[in-house]
Amino acid sequence: MTELLFSPDTQAEHQNKSSHGWSALWERMLRWGLGESILHIGTILAVIVLVLVVAWVMRRFYLNQPPTGTNQVSAAPLEAATPTASPKPITAAGGEDTLRGITRLADMHTVLPARPRFDISMYTVVAGDTLFGIAEKFGLKPETLMWGNSDILGDDPHRLTPGQQLRILPVDGAYYQWHTGDGLNGVAKYFHVSVDDILNWPGNNLSKESVGDYAAPNIKVDTGLVIPGGMRDYVTWTGIRISRDNPAAAKLLGPGACGTVYGGALGTGTFVWPSTEKWLSGYDYSPATNHFGIDVAGALGNPIFATDTGVVVYAGWNDWGYGNVVVIDHGGWQSLYAHLEYIYVSCGMSVFQGATIGAMGSTGNSSGPHLHFELMSDTYGRVNPWDFLTR
Repeated sequence: MTELLFSPDTQAEHQNKSSHGWSALWERMLRWGLGESILHIGTILAVIVLVLVVAWVMRRFYLNQPPTGTNQVSAAPLEAATPTASPKPITAAGGEDTLRGITRLADMHTVLPARPRFDISMYTVVAGDTLFGIAEKFGLKPETLMWGNSDILGDDPHRLTPGQQLRILPVDGAYYQWHTGDGLNGVAKYFHVSVDDILNWPGNNLSKESVGDYAAPNIKVDTGLVIPGGMRDYVTWTGIRISRDNPAAAKLLGPGACGTVYGGALGTGTFVWPSTEKWLSGYDYSPATNHFGIDVAGALGNPIFATDTGVVVYAGWNDWGYGNVVVIDHGGWQSLYAHLEYIYVSCGMSVFQGATIGAMGSTGNSSGPHLHFELMSDTYGRVNPWDFLTR
């Protein structure tokens, strides 16, 4: 293999030619207008190279250093092992959570659980109140308000009026005021509960030892007792079947009772809506609150229609809160229209389905113009009118 050798003069000549070539190339780039762009590109490449060099230096000389505090000087080996002591565990006043960085703060707004109520409270009725609304407000059943205030409402929800003071029982059930001669067994049976249900209710402040003999218990007269879960049958005088064969059965209802009724038209077995308005204003059909009809809305004087053909067996005032009332016997069925302002029919009169029998009013126990409408069947008893009316 032959090795090429150049003399110093030859090398200098070669370098001059190379330098001249680069100069010519740069001048040509300038003439083309690429000089500034090349300078920018060169600057960027130089920065990139510098960053890479710095990163390599940091990695080589700093990041690979041993952890802080490690002695890098090698010690001469000892003839015997150097004894070491186990480090003591670190403890803090705040316990483990403090070591973890969790701070426990006192909650200044602690919510206490609701405590059960055992005493009877009072509520003043305001305009617009209903038994259902009041019961919902206190988390009770509507019938509890009835059984807890029978001396005020008289088993008639229409007697609810603004200004009344109602007992609000602490639990669903009934209220009973103790009378002379009462026995615990008899009171418990009347409300369909056990004697223990009455004795064990904390608000009654009774015990087997304190009452003694159940037949003649040591309970003061007029003491009010809560009967948890207690219920009873309503006392009502309005649910009487008044037939054309025995209209005198209605005498205890008031002066609107009829005398002897002979014959008359029979019903078709279908029932039309009894007024011009077809929505409710007041109570719906609710046997639980002793309301066996529907309260049809309307204005004072709106016409009231016979729901079916029949004979009038009651026409006049009702002494039990219904005001002016008309009752029609349809033969196997009976319809009742209460709180009328005017009555256009009389006892024994035959009326036909859809005939006007009166005008809507607010007589008796009524908080505003409406029609209290009931249907009664000889087979089914007092039924829900919604199940039989055609609209």
